[in-house]
Amino acid sequence: MRVYILSRNSNLYSTQRLVEAAQQKNWEVRVIDYLKCAIEIMKGELHINYKGEALPLPDAIIPRIGASRTFYGTAMVRHFEMMDVYTVSGSLAISRSRDKLRSLQILSKHGVGMPKTIFASNKSSAKDVIALSGGAPLVLKILEGTQGVGVVLVDSEKAAKSVLDAFYGMDVNLLVQEYIEEAGGADIRALVVGNQVVGAMKRQGAEGDFRSNLHQGGSATAYKLNRKEKATALAAAKAMGLGVCGVDMIPSARGPLVMEVNSSPGLEGIEKSTGFDIAGKIMDQIEQSVTPKSEEQTTPVLKKRKIKKDNIGV
Repeated sequence: MRVYILSRNSNLYSTQRLVEAAQQKNWEVRVIDYLKCAIEIMKGELHINYKGEALPLPDAIIPRIGASRTFYGTAMVRHFEMMDVYTVSGSLAISRSRDKLRSLQILSKHGVGMPKTIFASNKSSAKDVIALSGGAPLVLKILEGTQGVGVVLVDSEKAAKSVLDAFYGMDVNLLVQEYIEEAGGADIRALVVGNQVVGAMKRQGAEGDFRSNLHQGGSATAYKLNRKEKATALAAAKAMGLGVCGVDMIPSARGPLVMEVNSSPGLEGIEKSTGFDIAGKIMDQIEQSVTPKSEEQTTPVLKKRKIKKDNIGV
């Protein structure tokens, strides 16, 4: 089996663990910096090059696409898909998950629980937006923010109006969400691989910070999901179409509410807090899903690689 990990940094914990897990199966594994890939597109043919040389086709890829490189990264994933390479998460699913508004719209359509969310343009009245949200306290989220950056808690309507006016004045796209007080600054991340939850952790925000992100100083402990939390995590992953993802939920009086579905979840926090071999579970999923290609199929002159018509809609 030949597997490529699409990652910009081979020294990251998650990338290293995926390499180790593939090597434990005696697979050929390679870290590919997707920004150094170049593709050729011609009538009926697709080619891919890496650092100026033709890249042998793998049996599978594991995309680890950075949020700031979503457009280019998903273009590379899509190219592999059209060349009949298995990917643990598809290009369309990754793009959906990276758009906070679109992902919430999809989750809502599939009946997945979430906090009440308002999206309005800077032409809207801040007062009207606050009223639609149910009043303060409120959580304001910049659509382009990641890892807890660009998330603000406002505890009064006066403060909410000031912050909204300021962001709207800068033409910043915002989501306005109800604040779930009973969560107490904690959330739950469930790691989904295929159609299974393979691990979960509870993240607690640093003292005085309602954000639970580990990048913002939060801590993590192993967590056992109840039946409803497990069902919610699986429903969210299925709705987004992601084969591997982290589903972030917060507990509430009305059940688990999904905040985000992460298409490139970090492995360090959840592996260290649970002791589970999450990287190995990802390799097991690939093994169950892929029939290895023959040497002739994986190392041809790439000019011979044709586009299959049934993949044009990828």
